[in-house]
Amino acid sequence: MPHTDIGRAVIKATPDAVFAALLDAEARAVWLPPTGMTGRFEWFDARPGGGYRMVLRYDDPTVPGKSGANTDVTEVRFVAIEGPTRVVEEADFVADDPRFAGTMTMTWTVAPHPSGSLVTITATDVPDGIDSADHTTAFASTLANLEAWLRAQELCPRKVAE
Repeated sequence: MPHTDIGRAVIKATPDAVFAALLDAEARAVWLPPTGMTGRFEWFDARPGGGYRMVLRYDDPTVPGKSGANTDVTEVRFVAIEGPTRVVEEADFVADDPRFAGTMTMTWTVAPHPSGSLVTITATDVPDGIDSADHTTAFASTLANLEAWLRAQELCPRKVAE
């Protein structure tokens, strides 16, 4: 039966900076994959009605993926983008295994916090094949990656094309 998983962390960055990182394909490709995975986008369109297709690959080639070999492929639609507080995505895994079937909704919320921003990921209708403990561990890793990416931007911001 589908379930709900939640992850949250206080990130030492402004809500505007966090929100911008949620919608930046280059940034997301770096911070979204949890520890032990790397990712790339096949396409990315950050607007309501847009979305992305992401291919996540386990660093350990012996770890089975949801989509085959050691990969997880997700097709995601942006349902709502409400800056700088909320992004709602609907995600489907590309998988033959029925345990991963169904649309999972991921809601990212960003709230001001005395130390920066409180970022919460709420995943509803999580497919049965995704273990809650593994999922929340992945959320913690992703949120730590997000904070590390934002801190690196403070120290060495990317150059913007003129």
